Amino acid sequence: MAEGSFWPAMDLLRSEPMQLVQLIIPMESAHRTISYLGDLGLFQFKDLNPEKSPFQRTYAGQIKRCAEMARKLRFFKDQMKKTGLSPSTRTINTEIDLDSLEVKLGELESELMEINANDEKLRHTYNELLEYKLVLQKAGEFFNSAQSTAAAHQREFEAQSGGEGSIDSPLLLEQEMTTDPSKHVKLGFISGLVPRDKAMAFERILFRATRGNVFLKQSVVENLVVDPASGEKVEKNVFIVFYSGERAKNKILKICEAYGANRYPFTEDLGKQFQMITEVSGRLSELKTTIDVGKAHQSNLLQRIGFQIEQWTALVKQEKSVYHTLNMLSIDVTKKCLVAEGWCPVYAAHKFQDTLQQARLDSNSQIGGIFQVLQTKESPPTYFRTNKFTTPFQEIVDAYGVAKYREANPGVFTIVTFPFLFAVMFGDWGHGICLLLASLYLIAMEKKYSNQKLGDILEMTFGGRYLILMMSIFSIYTGLIYNEFFSVPFELFGPSAYSCRDSSCKDAYKAGLVKVRDTYPFGVDPVWHGTRSELPFLNSMKMKMSILFGVAQMNLGIILSYFNAKFFSNNLNVRYQFVPQMIFLNSLFGYLALLIIVKWCSGSQADLYHVMIYMFLSPTDDLGENQLFFGQKYLQMLLLVLALVAVPWMLFPKPFLLKKQHEERHQGQSYALLYNADDNLETEHHSSSHGHEEFEFSEVFVHQLIHTIEFVLGSVSNTASYLRLWALSLAHSELSSVFYDKVLLFSWELNNRVVLIIGIIVFVCATVGVLLVMETLSAFLHAMRLHWIEFQNKFYEGDGYKFSPFSFTLLLSEEDEAA
Repeated sequence: MAEGSFWPAMDLLRSEPMQLVQLIIPMESAHRTISYLGDLGLFQFKDLNPEKSPFQRTYAGQIKRCAEMARKLRFFKDQMKKTGLSPSTRTINTEIDLDSLEVKLGELESELMEINANDEKLRHTYNELLEYKLVLQKAGEFFNSAQSTAAAHQREFEAQSGGEGSIDSPLLLEQEMTTDPSKHVKLGFISGLVPRDKAMAFERILFRATRGNVFLKQSVVENLVVDPASGEKVEKNVFIVFYSGERAKNKILKICEAYGANRYPFTEDLGKQFQMITEVSGRLSELKTTIDVGKAHQSNLLQRIGFQIEQWTALVKQEKSVYHTLNMLSIDVTKKCLVAEGWCPVYAAHKFQDTLQQARLDSNSQIGGIFQVLQTKESPPTYFRTNKFTTPFQEIVDAYGVAKYREANPGVFTIVTFPFLFAVMFGDWGHGICLLLASLYLIAMEKKYSNQKLGDILEMTFGGRYLILMMSIFSIYTGLIYNEFFSVPFELFGPSAYSCRDSSCKDAYKAGLVKVRDTYPFGVDPVWHGTRSELPFLNSMKMKMSILFGVAQMNLGIILSYFNAKFFSNNLNVRYQFVPQMIFLNSLFGYLALLIIVKWCSGSQADLYHVMIYMFLSPTDDLGENQLFFGQKYLQMLLLVLALVAVPWMLFPKPFLLKKQHEERHQGQSYALLYNADDNLETEHHSSSHGHEEFEFSEVFVHQLIHTIEFVLGSVSNTASYLRLWALSLAHSELSSVFYDKVLLFSWELNNRVVLIIGIIVFVCATVGVLLVMETLSAFLHAMRLHWIEFQNKFYEGDGYKFSPFSFTLLLSEEDEAA
């Protein structure tokens, strides 16, 4: 939404006047015009091609180009994320058009993909060589160990037989020593690495497939090994399988392939082993250097991209949205122009004309765009000019429902009533100061946090910083009235007006106290704080205040319903309901509020419960000691009669008025203004869309009967619902008192430093976690419910739809939130 004045109360009371506009734009300046309108952000386009699919529209090819460029930008961001880089805050602003950007992105993607492909190949080779080196080392250890054992056995054999033998013996020396050399069988072997989690199954299947005619030797690799195929670090074992015959070899090769075992060549020659290890180590060193150079080149390329990727992303998003908007326009091929229709605020008409003129000049077009207002019966969108202060209050209202066009907006009253009702439940000026400091910190860090991506909870809290500021100020005010600072009363405005008559009443809360000085000047006297059983005055005061606030806000809701009907919709039916609704509500609950005020002012001990109950049960009986003023009984009888009369007054006139209007409409005896006919929804609902539908009087009467019962019962339940103000205030005060008495004071009285420190920590954690977080959320939700149900349902329909202009600012902010 556009920024209005810092206190745009009148802007919020009624939505901005809107008009349906037609724009005729020459083809040569269409793109620039739409782009300028996106910068302006005050025009909501209508889709003039609803019958066409996205692929049949004129600019589908350009949108596909933008989508492809957006894919490349996402690819760059993914690559930057993998390498640990982030888009630079030092953005280099360079002028670049979409065509040049498309070419540049293609070149950068090709270069980066080539770097990645080369890096992948090099890393694959590097990982294979690493595995090969491990095989050479581990397998070499196998053969060295085997040869050492064979040499020892041969020496022992020679010593026993006196014969001569060769020291160059095969592994299975024992068999060769006992068999004829002409019958020796040449054994082959296969070496490699197998994943450790598959090693047991690998060994088992080898044994079964070859019927035990193989010899398998495994060695555990201590460190994780990067698998060349997957690139992941896994645990592996080096293995050597000795076999005899080509058939066994083929089986072993297939098993290795099935179990993901990587095979590497190996030689028995000790000299060749050392030579191979040296060569592999040299190649590994060369590959490491090459990979590091490629990595540095990739990092430099991504850093260059990072300086401009945010600018490129914004440009692609804007261009894509421009082409989406152009697809909503109607093309007049013969006149070579585009026709656009949409809604815009009346106050911005001159801005659109200036924008069309500027687009004509910048595109060197000979013909400028045409701006003309259309007449329509459509309901316009709802647009309120809000700012960073009023936005959270308006969002509370919009969460219930968007106001109809030119309907009275509860957001104006919410700015004051919402934080006030919250403070009635949260009232503690110590806790209020904590909220105030938190809100001031968020406001002080406004510029920093506005440009950062915050978490969901922090983002929501930051967005409502001015709402929290108002809630904290009102909480400090109500806390001073309640005289509670973390549940502790203070004599801020002077000493208590009461004192003990003698020393026997030292711990008394009521008995034995006498008034010794003037009344405490502001808020509750400190001496009045006590338990509910000892001194119910404070709780009684909060309960009666809740009723007063509830009756006042419900009266305001009924007045606003009349205000809506008289000035916005000219709905006579709603205006006829105003008087009986006001009479019924105030004959009962308005009278109760009057009794509360009179009792406070007079200091009477009258029982208001008794008065209200017997007003219905025995209206003619004398009030006795419960009489607050002269003529109270007769006033009560009059109010009771008025309340009873108000119920049929709400029920019967409206159906007959609707029937009369229906008959006059079909007889052509009444005509309505353009917008009045749309706003009078109830009348239109019962009139014929074709002008010949019968008027269902019984249906209308039952509908009105339901509304009447709903209002009567709702008045009672809504008034009772406002008692939540008292209940939550009591709960907040009692919780605060428990934490103070049972945690902080208890640890202080133990006279132990360690216990005191623990008690302070527990007290702070409980205060922050329970009272400043959970209680704040609880009071917030209850205040929101009182506004939605008890207040707004009296007058607010909330069945409109928001003004959604084509705006680059909104587009980029929504993309950031989604990211």
